[in-house]
Amino acid sequence: MQIQPLVLKELEAQGIMKRPMVVRDGKLWCPISEAPMATEFAISRFAVPFMRQGGWAMFCDCDVLFLKDPVRLLDLVDPSYAIMAVKHQQRESEAVKMDGQTQTFYRRKNWSSVVLWNLDHPSNKRLTNEMLNTWPGRDLHAFKWLEDHEIGELPLAWNYLVGASASELDPADVSLAHYTLGGPWFAGWSGATQWDELWSREESILRAFEEQAVQIPP
Repeated sequence: MQIQPLVLKELEAQGIMKRPMVVRDGKLWCPISEAPMATEFAISRFAVPFMRQGGWAMFCDCDVLFLKDPVRLLDLVDPSYAIMAVKHQQRESEAVKMDGQTQTFYRRKNWSSVVLWNLDHPSNKRLTNEMLNTWPGRDLHAFKWLEDHEIGELPLAWNYLVGASASELDPADVSLAHYTLGGPWFAGWSGATQWDELWSREESILRAFEEQAVQIPP
């Protein structure tokens, strides 16, 4: 398994990402979508099919905590589908997302936060580089190029929205906790969960590795 971060500047240098992005009031803004972007990968997540030629690939947001081995997802893949995702039903009461940003509503909301891509499926060939760089974000997040029967469903456990999933799960059954409304890395985080300590511990380990890497001479 290879982990590859989505770095916007690298995707732009490769000619994959070409769409305009600006900063308004200190936040990223997409002129095509006429909407703010919470992260640099708000749109670049849909570059995954242009980064690899075949096989299966997975995208996940950065605010997730794997509680079980992601390799288990390989037992769930079905080659008859173009993508597989947890099919969330968004609640209209969710007006605010992480960091206090306003929620937007569109078809298949939150499905794109954890996605298994079947890069060999012919239906994904409908997504062109022009679409990637000209469609509004809401159309990309809604997987507008795919029909309902081309999208497979993953269990809720593999993209459990902390404090936002319409259905509750026993914490022991959660495989991936998604802090879509914010998490313990924010000052004043008030939505305490049983996973906060684990998140903080894993973050500390990662920070230690980063500091060690900086100290090692090239």
